[in-house]
Amino acid sequence: MLRATPALLLLALAAHAPEALSAGACPIPGDSVFGDAFERSSGRSVYVATTGANTADGSWGMPWRTIQYAVDHAAAGDAICVRGGVYNEVVTLTRSGSAAAGSLVLQRQPGESVRIDGTGLAVPNGQWGLVTLVDVSHVGVRGFEIANFTTTSSARVPIGLYVTGAGTSISIAGNRIHHIRNTATGCAANAFGLKVDGTRGDASINQLVIAGNELHDLVLGCSESLSLDGNVEHWRITGNIVRDTNNIAIGAIGFENIAPVPAVDQARDGLIDGNTIYNVSSFGNSAYGNIYAAGGIYVDGGTRITIERNLIHHVDLGIEVASEHAGRTSSDVIVRNNLVHSGHSAGISIGGYDASVGGSTRVTIVNNTLYRNDSASTGSGEFQIQYHATSNTFANNLVFAGPQGLLVNAFTGDTAAPAGLDHNLYFGSGPAREWVWRGTSYASLAAWRAGSGQDAHGLAAHPLFVDTVAPDLRVGAGSPAIDAGTNPGAATVGTVDFAGSARVQGTAIDIGAYER
Repeated sequence: MLRATPALLLLALAAHAPEALSAGACPIPGDSVFGDAFERSSGRSVYVATTGANTADGSWGMPWRTIQYAVDHAAAGDAICVRGGVYNEVVTLTRSGSAAAGSLVLQRQPGESVRIDGTGLAVPNGQWGLVTLVDVSHVGVRGFEIANFTTTSSARVPIGLYVTGAGTSISIAGNRIHHIRNTATGCAANAFGLKVDGTRGDASINQLVIAGNELHDLVLGCSESLSLDGNVEHWRITGNIVRDTNNIAIGAIGFENIAPVPAVDQARDGLIDGNTIYNVSSFGNSAYGNIYAAGGIYVDGGTRITIERNLIHHVDLGIEVASEHAGRTSSDVIVRNNLVHSGHSAGISIGGYDASVGGSTRVTIVNNTLYRNDSASTGSGEFQIQYHATSNTFANNLVFAGPQGLLVNAFTGDTAAPAGLDHNLYFGSGPAREWVWRGTSYASLAAWRAGSGQDAHGLAAHPLFVDTVAPDLRVGAGSPAIDAGTNPGAATVGTVDFAGSARVQGTAIDIGAYER
């Protein structure tokens, strides 16, 4: 398969415009928001209801009783329509749709609420989902509440929805996943809200869309709320809400030996866009203690990924791009047009957390707005550069520090040129201003330029936000951010700003996530 860059991925996804399901296939209201060509049913509709029986024929009048029976007897092109109610069962789907016959779609009946509930069910040894998809293609799962799968054992890993093996054209849309919990202590205790593992070396999980889901109230140990790991390529995570969890919200991960072939053992060629993430912190998580370590979006060893137009607030680290494995990096990642505010630690961080782990290379961070992060005064600042960072770019960003005034924090000296910074606008809510470059601190923009050689076109001025209380981080008329950026082209800065307006208006591109 052609290996797509993030820009090519966008074109490929655009070619698969949302389509409604065919007549009789119980489409969910708002299907155009969540749908795509890969979750189109072209065959029969079969039904499941809490009043049904597995000896019935699966028709509207004679529905089956369990979701598991339905997925075991469905065929390519079928829509499995689950009627309202609570289904206390673990569901494992191993059947696929096909390009010719249509996708196999598992979804709730329109206008009815369906909860797949794990209350009282044992979590098997190892990791398994309340809903699990194994080696499937042309499959969609939509519209369910998936909840209450818990354990007290560090030998068991509960997952709300789990996709594993290999397969193509999979969509997970419009689900609400919550109260997936491992309440054992320490980093061996793990759980996931939604997990995708590409476990094969000869075939990937690809053409994957995760859209419009909500994940909340998760107890995760050392794991992620939503995670892509191993041989996973050509994917999009869009329009989801992740909130109220005690570790990382969205992770794109590599080099964990999930796939047996190292060359493909990393999430790649993906897009993380339009998500809302808040109330995410590891503080008090027994795996971390009282440390603010949970990222809103965390690329750990991924490559060729675009992160854009996400709203992230009241988390630990807003966006982090790094690698936890020595000699490995996250690479060729674009972070653009995001709003990150009111975090406990760094707004954006690159480089490994320790000299013994990996780092970041060719990460481009452009046109983001960082506002009053590091509220817990961890000393991380708004933009943090850690170990093993090389050939990275930080441009056109609007950086507004809280009272401690730490704007840039490149505290290590392990690489000669960890990043190039220019055309950024800096300010803060207090009198202090601090830039740190390779361990040396500077207290003014002039000193920062002279000492670091960075930000030749940078500015230090009030950005004139519309409202700093709400906050509304658009800039008002007369802001020094207007037309003050540099434009390396749409492939880098994108075509639209955070709000969806044209990315370049007026005589030049603006600094920050919004274009005025």
